Amino acid sequence: MRRYELTDSEWERIAKYFPEKAEGTPGRPTKPNRPIVNGIVWIARSGAPWRDLPERYGPWETVYTRFRELITNGVLVKMFQELNMDADFQDLSLDTTSIKVHQHAVGAKKGALHPKSDDLAEA
Repeated sequence: MRRYELTDSEWERIAKYFPEKAEGTPGRPTKPNRPIVNGIVWIARSGAPWRDLPERYGPWETVYTRFRELITNGVLVKMFQELNMDADFQDLSLDTTSIKVHQHAVGAKKGALHPKSDDLAEA
């Protein structure tokens, strides 16, 4: 198993959502489901753009097209819900870093006039 790919046990749990195409069905034969799904999971876990998908998953256009079909059919949501049921949060790490913004970076337009303290006292 390679990094970011589904394990055999994970694939067994979601394989029911990807029935094989029946023999004699007209049209071009479809690519195998597991490499396509592994490509989708690789993109989801790595955060890389579609064009950076490794070649072992097939052409990125094919994986993206299947991704869009799975979203439209609602299969992708079911798949991730199934995989999320027994999630292991042992290695989960949340970063709570806080960064203070400089007083001049609060969103005012550059060169905008700021009221003087004397003007505020008169109001």
